[in-house]
Amino acid sequence: MGFSKVERALTLAGLGPAMLLGCAVHEDTQLAAYLPAPSYSVLMPFPSAKAATARPRVPAPVDLVTSIDSITRNFAGLAGIAVTSVDDGWIASNATASRPLPQQSVSKLWVAMTVLDAVDRGTVRLDDPLTITRSDFTLFHQPIAALVKGDVGYTTTVGEIMRRAMQMSDNTCNDKLLRLVGGPQAVRDFIARKQLGTIRFGPGEKLLQAGTAGLEWRPEYSMGNSFAVARSKLSADVRRAAYEAYIKDPPDGAAPIAIADSLARLQRGELLSPNSTAWLLATMGGAKTGKARVRGAVPPGWLYGHKTGTGQDLGSRTAGFNDVGILTAPDGRSYAVAVMIGDTARPIRERQLLMQAVASAIVAHHRPTGPIMAGARPSR
Repeated sequence: MGFSKVERALTLAGLGPAMLLGCAVHEDTQLAAYLPAPSYSVLMPFPSAKAATARPRVPAPVDLVTSIDSITRNFAGLAGIAVTSVDDGWIASNATASRPLPQQSVSKLWVAMTVLDAVDRGTVRLDDPLTITRSDFTLFHQPIAALVKGDVGYTTTVGEIMRRAMQMSDNTCNDKLLRLVGGPQAVRDFIARKQLGTIRFGPGEKLLQAGTAGLEWRPEYSMGNSFAVARSKLSADVRRAAYEAYIKDPPDGAAPIAIADSLARLQRGELLSPNSTAWLLATMGGAKTGKARVRGAVPPGWLYGHKTGTGQDLGSRTAGFNDVGILTAPDGRSYAVAVMIGDTARPIRERQLLMQAVASAIVAHHRPTGPIMAGARPSR
């Protein structure tokens, strides 16, 4: 039986091929649930990756900077774009790329890194059992809820829960992992310790989404459509004030330029152990969300591992429509990409096309070289 690129990457990382189950689908998303991996014991424990070494700043290619400026100049919305060469260290960006923009589910990336950092330190194992119960439910996208039966719950592994959070953007899985590692402050501590720059981490899915809507969180909001009903009863003024406050100063805000730099450091093995780095990159490569975003313009032979994020709507506006990841050329050279639309009323298709234009600009800029030697960077 033939394996996909992602399955081959997992095999190279010692994880074996992924096994697929059918699962729910939502807008801009095609999802597949994963069975527990046979064993993750080959990954633990490993020492933390060495601290980042200062890299000389190389000027960004003029043609790519010009393309990014052109892509965003006439877009009606708050859009930040940053592209970093993993190999050469330059950063091409627009002016908004230094401003903290709503991350939404992009922030699941930092939770995953914090968990893997705990794996590297020997306090967590990816094959540790973890049980999801109804009390763990959050809101919005949580496909794992369909697997929770009665009061028994659904027991699987930390590794599977993290794959679901990263590849399917499952909010309940992400919040379960967040509690496992010590809550929001543990993630903030990881971001600070690794010096990731202008990246904030919010209070968790429940409180973040309630605040964005203008509500105070109640446990019943995690069941059915209770949250949507409560939100619909708020006055337009309350909704608008909460939305505007979130856009102005998002508690989960991050600068695209900081995200791109962090992804480049991840790819270079500067944030996690070699095995944890390989595991995360392979998991990102299997993402099922956002197929019409950046991935929609990735040509054959190129690879793209990523994490998307989408915020709440207020009328035609959306507070956060994002795609961040690592784009790798056939010759092995890579680019860390962060495309974040913090606020816009433009149709979804226009947002997707903006993201695809960024991928196309990177591909057009790329000048093929000889293949990078095997082992120069963690396996994808």
